[in-house]
Amino acid sequence: MDTTVKTQDTDGSVAPPPPAAEGLQPFLHDAVVTPHAPSLAISRTDGQLSGGADGFYHGDRRALSRLVATVEGITLAPVQGGPRGADRADFRSILRGLGEVTPDPAVALHRRRTTADGRFEETFDLTNAGGEHVRFRLVLTAGTDLASMEQVKSGRAAEEIRPRTADAGTGTLTWTADDFAVRLTAAPAPDGLTTRTDDRPSHDLSYDVELAPGASWSVTLTCTASYADGDQFPAPPADQLPWRTAVLKSADRHLDQWLAQSLADLDRLRLTDPRSPDAARPDQFLAAGAPWFLTLFGRDALWAARMLLPLGTDLAAGTLRTLARRQGTVTAPATEEQPGKILHEVRRATLQSGGGLSLPPVYYGTVDATPLWITLLHDAWRWGMAPAEVEELLPHAEAALAWMGDAAGADGFLKYVDQTDGHGLSNQGWKDSDDSIRYRDGRRAHPPIALCEVQAYAYEAARAGAALLRAFGRPGADAWEEWADRLAARFRERFWVRDEKGPFPAVALDGDGRPVDSVTSGFGHLLGTGLLTAEESALLAARLAAPDLDSGHGLRTYSSVGVGYNPYGYHVGSIWPHDTAIAVHGLIRAGFPAEAASLADGLLTASTAFDARLPELFAGHGAEAGPAPAPYPASCRPQAWAAAASVLVLQAALGLTADVPRGTVTVTPAFARDYAPLSVSGLQVDGRRLDVTVGADGRAEVSAPEGLAVTAG
Repeated sequence: MDTTVKTQDTDGSVAPPPPAAEGLQPFLHDAVVTPHAPSLAISRTDGQLSGGADGFYHGDRRALSRLVATVEGITLAPVQGGPRGADRADFRSILRGLGEVTPDPAVALHRRRTTADGRFEETFDLTNAGGEHVRFRLVLTAGTDLASMEQVKSGRAAEEIRPRTADAGTGTLTWTADDFAVRLTAAPAPDGLTTRTDDRPSHDLSYDVELAPGASWSVTLTCTASYADGDQFPAPPADQLPWRTAVLKSADRHLDQWLAQSLADLDRLRLTDPRSPDAARPDQFLAAGAPWFLTLFGRDALWAARMLLPLGTDLAAGTLRTLARRQGTVTAPATEEQPGKILHEVRRATLQSGGGLSLPPVYYGTVDATPLWITLLHDAWRWGMAPAEVEELLPHAEAALAWMGDAAGADGFLKYVDQTDGHGLSNQGWKDSDDSIRYRDGRRAHPPIALCEVQAYAYEAARAGAALLRAFGRPGADAWEEWADRLAARFRERFWVRDEKGPFPAVALDGDGRPVDSVTSGFGHLLGTGLLTAEESALLAARLAAPDLDSGHGLRTYSSVGVGYNPYGYHVGSIWPHDTAIAVHGLIRAGFPAEAASLADGLLTASTAFDARLPELFAGHGAEAGPAPAPYPASCRPQAWAAAASVLVLQAALGLTADVPRGTVTVTPAFARDYAPLSVSGLQVDGRRLDVTVGADGRAEVSAPEGLAVTAG
């Protein structure tokens, strides 16, 4: 983590952060983020909330934009700061010169932060380890702008507002706007409460502190935030974790730490569906990421739940039901809703962004969430989701299959085009930035666009849907298998192109049906889906292992030798952990463990550089440019599918698959021996515990639930 911190002037005031350019998204690469969805807190490593995206947020609204500690006449020198787990952080500073009679620091400030649902708590501990009696004035400056998350993300300045009430006797401040209310309290109450009006409205809570040698003193500030009509997606009950927390012990402690931190972060990204019929046990899903996407995103939630299947099926079931309740029923171009279609995202209000982007609160502009929903239902069934729960969702699966058939159109490919008169997303796969789909010469493709990976998702979904229909005695299985076969034949005929290195599938077909012939990470999403032959899979495995895609820190989204490559490009050269993990798993499924191991090792190296909390994405310079990857400055961190990637990589390393309907579990270690001896306890299949040990010789021992036949390599 970048340890850059802000400094203080000698009079104790905080030097303001460099002014942000108006209209530019704030950077987060040096931020300390503590999520507890639907809340989160952001600061720099000095602990101060003082500018940019800093603040305490609840439900996509900033409840507190400033919380700055100063000591009159004394410089605060930050020495350490960072997260502790997922929703906690602490920060240490020295009060320079105070009580010092030797070169050693004497008086220190320790800030301890906890983020909870609708609640932010910050304790300021001051300790005198010196031999002198000291007196000083601590000032805590608080303020808020109550800005929306999108306003913060846009970089548009918001004015801090005056509090509705300010009670000096109790040290309580309150702010309100529309249906949003914020309350800040201090315990003990301050010795003074004064209002600043010089640059922006704020309040100083001041304390006159005396510390004898060896003495300590503390004050706790608590900020609560709430909506009058409640949360759009409430936090889950603390005792209802929808997966088993696996514990990994391997020869590489960095791998163990990556999994542990990822599971802690995922725990704090959980949200619930208020439409669940059982309010006491609501369905849960994962918010996409903090801070920008702390809400329901169809594609992200589906992929993350699928990656976590080795830990249990409850999250998958909750995600499937949450999205099924919102499955499209009508045709509405303004929202891109269509019968059977799975949504893209849900927000409290219309999302207004730059370039004319305006997304309605419930938006369906995604081409891939629907096939991914079908495949998750199938895979959850294979991992042991209760047959009754699966059967209850089959009408939704049939509607999703029907949408696929209708959306495929005359040429039989799933494609997308923005139907909102230019207000929606122009690209509607997971690479949804405007410039993500390019020809080899750098030109942007024009819609309607048929993505290569979406055809693989559709193929896999058609096969998965057929398996479900057949298993539960419903009609249509043969027809969907034939549909999948026709899609594979069309794909082979239309998508494959050639360059100086040989044949490969284009990233997409453009609006005229021409191949968009760039080399991208999309190859990894095709492997293991059944769409490719063994020979085609071998060609793509070789491509993925080449240095223009395999960076040494993970998989680049776009070939480094392609025109338009940018290591900081959101989808044209950066590295996304979930994208790399999908390729790792696909390579294992297709029979290429060496290529999978290389990508997995690069991702593990990156996780170490990011203190085991992998971001949404990072820069694609690669290992040849340095031992650690550079951050993508505005990336979410944590991000659900980036954290879930750790579980998918572990599953791939173990060669772990399950087929509960057939009563089998298979563990054939692929590259797990690279981290052996290795033991992982607390996996789950069929709702019961599964433990795996891999010895130094690469052989596996499995403790599986009774009644399941185990194949171990």
